[in-house]
Amino acid sequence: MMLAIKRAPRGARGFTLIELMIVVAIIGILAAIAFPSYQNHVTKTRRADAQAALTAFATAMERHYTENRNTYLGAAAGGANTGAPAIFPTEAPLEGATKYYDLTISAATRNSYTLLAAPKGAQAGDGSLRLLSNGVREWQKDGSTWVEWNN
Repeated sequence: MMLAIKRAPRGARGFTLIELMIVVAIIGILAAIAFPSYQNHVTKTRRADAQAALTAFATAMERHYTENRNTYLGAAAGGANTGAPAIFPTEAPLEGATKYYDLTISAATRNSYTLLAAPKGAQAGDGSLRLLSNGVREWQKDGSTWVEWNN
């Protein structure tokens, strides 16, 4: 008993190798365009999280000011005036497992303070953020010049 093998009709044989390679090339080109754009968006989102954390940190500094006889002094760990904060988390974003910024008090006096968010890990190279007690918000975009950050 012989089995008959049926062949597909001439127009329904599938894709050629050339057609498949063209599709792969198109997908590669789209990925090459989309991935850097995605990475840029992720970096900006992480920076926005750090900006929000600095704003919340400033609120904690104001609370410290009112609770400590109108002074910003002693808000850092161990009652110091600079360094890691004792009154607020030391990393941003505040939620989630991976932290991309270290938060510190870079200067504190009786009547003023400067808060700093320094990038780390995957965010390194994005530039530091700082928030001054007078409301000035700055980003060190190029590593040397401070520019005002916009929300």
